[in-house]
Amino acid sequence: MNHDGFEMGLHDINNAGVYAIGNDDVGPLSAAMRDAGLRVVQIDLDGCRDKRTLLMRIATRLDFPSGFGGNWDALTDSLRDLAWLPANGYALFFTDADALRAQAAADFDTLLDVLDEASGSWSENSVPFWAFVALQDADVAVDR
Repeated sequence: MNHDGFEMGLHDINNAGVYAIGNDDVGPLSAAMRDAGLRVVQIDLDGCRDKRTLLMRIATRLDFPSGFGGNWDALTDSLRDLAWLPANGYALFFTDADALRAQAAADFDTLLDVLDEASGSWSENSVPFWAFVALQDADVAVDR
């Protein structure tokens, strides 16, 4: 993977979305995103095998307000808002996502759908929202 911001198209909001990457790509790509002026948040999914743990980890790392409902609709609403984390754009890195994909495939797929929806919502306001899901077989894993 080329981590040059211009090769990734970081300057083009139409390229923002949900991407599979390898765990080794997280560091360099995070740096490129930071250099592009985006708020970078890493969410460790190591050992995450269910929806409840997944939502808790996301809510904790993104410092969701205390009223977070702990369900998919609440996650969607929160990711489309993020008023408490003002930024020029967002880059979320979900590291070590293999266990979640293996143990809770439906929840993994729903997460991808929610992230894709959030990215689309932010792009309507000309704010880039990138989500990177780190997997061992990233070259074949996520096609969104």
